[in-house]
Amino acid sequence: MTSGAWVRRAVCLAGLAACLAAAAGGIAVPATGEDFAPRQDLLPVPPPPDAVVVVGAGIEPRVVGMDGAASDWLVEDGELVVTPSPQHANHVHTVDLFEDADLHAEFVVHPRAQGNSGLYFHGWFEMQIFDSHGVDPVTEQDEGSLYRFAKPLVNAARPAGQWQVYDIRYTAPRRGPDGAVTRPGSIVAWLNGKKVQDGVEFDRPRSPYIPYRHGVTDHLRGVEKTLLETGRGPLFLQDHGSPTRYRNVWFVRR
Repeated sequence: MTSGAWVRRAVCLAGLAACLAAAAGGIAVPATGEDFAPRQDLLPVPPPPDAVVVVGAGIEPRVVGMDGAASDWLVEDGELVVTPSPQHANHVHTVDLFEDADLHAEFVVHPRAQGNSGLYFHGWFEMQIFDSHGVDPVTEQDEGSLYRFAKPLVNAARPAGQWQVYDIRYTAPRRGPDGAVTRPGSIVAWLNGKKVQDGVEFDRPRSPYIPYRHGVTDHLRGVEKTLLETGRGPLFLQDHGSPTRYRNVWFVRR
């Protein structure tokens, strides 16, 4: 494997048989730091063969706007740049849906609006992107946080203008027939070579700014309905007033 290859290890501590049984029964296996070891030392990281490429060289970004129509974000040399709106609600979301996934995203924050952006899993749970280099102590506002849930374990943010990289293992909450959460979701996240979240759990969104509450459209109501019915939803890239730049965004369904 080359030095730029992305390494994934799917190890269930309870044993392979338990993993297969859990998958067959539709049970979410919580994300843990021991079984997720991404390479982040050499950028860009090529997507593996089974990846769904969202933003990449030579392809049209596989995203749509808040109304389901084509995105108005700028595309430059295989990179996707946020087009900010005064309402901070010009997000885009992936065409492709997933339940559990490993996500890779490379990005550059801009000094404008403190570099504010984010990765919204299913439109509910946000891994923060923010100009946080040198901040001490870090808070739930800073880069590496699961917004409104947990601050980063360490400050791994690079200065504005430098390429940064997230690798995030997302395990979605599970719901029963009545829609109630039967098992919380969890996230393990690496930022610029440092682990910033290690299995933090969540059940329901806490932020009033999620796309289904702030700037919601009929299209997004349908997206959330599908999410509640099937457990499958998109990734949102957030507009929060800053022209954040993305490249090499892809995910692998788990």
